[in-house]
Amino acid sequence: MDYQNAQIAEIYDLVNSRSQDTDFYVSLAGLHPCRVLDLGCGTGTLCCNLAERGHRVTGVDPAAAMLAVARRKPHAERIEWVESTAQGYKAHRRFDLIVMTGHTFQVLLTDIDALAVLETMRGHLKERGRIAFETRNPRVDWVGEWSGRQRLVGALAGGHLLETLEITGQDGEFISFQTSYRSPHETLTTTSTLRFPSREHVEALIARSGLVVRDLFGDWGAGPFEAARSREIIFIAEITR
Repeated sequence: MDYQNAQIAEIYDLVNSRSQDTDFYVSLAGLHPCRVLDLGCGTGTLCCNLAERGHRVTGVDPAAAMLAVARRKPHAERIEWVESTAQGYKAHRRFDLIVMTGHTFQVLLTDIDALAVLETMRGHLKERGRIAFETRNPRVDWVGEWSGRQRLVGALAGGHLLETLEITGQDGEFISFQTSYRSPHETLTTTSTLRFPSREHVEALIARSGLVVRDLFGDWGAGPFEAARSREIIFIAEITR
């Protein structure tokens, strides 16, 4: 998806408002101020919620247009914003909690990229810190759910916005799709490919990175992961001791 496009960034922020996943990740940070790194922070919804609660937050995203939206939000001035890929991020500080939200892990289409991100996480994690991210459960029929999906996703200046999603390809772990956003005045179209790795494969990548899974959840209420039923696979990991 073309997140460098300013209009797409605005639409992304409209469609991805605060939800259950935001509350889940805020709860992981806890009540006492800590240092949090959000890799692939998008338009900064989670970062700003964390900063509001006194946490010291760094938000990293490769898209300047997304960060431009993030910088306009309440509490954004308390946050360090960094334009960088997750793979390429480097800093001297270490963090208590490192997160990758919004199913961003699924845009990493190769093991090489996934390992690079996990190694970034490990390299910036405090000794007793945690990392957290999620992927969609590949056993769910996402193609069936998404094919031809249409929904009203809100309104921008100029009228209501209709989102239409069309599957354009499926190949093993990969699903490609086209998303169109139609307003009364124009239609914007983006293309995306996501990877749907198995729980076992992600756990193997985590282990190769020198991390170990400590908790595994299947929903945003911290319910247990059930392979045949859960929609999410939420990984909580820490450095191997």
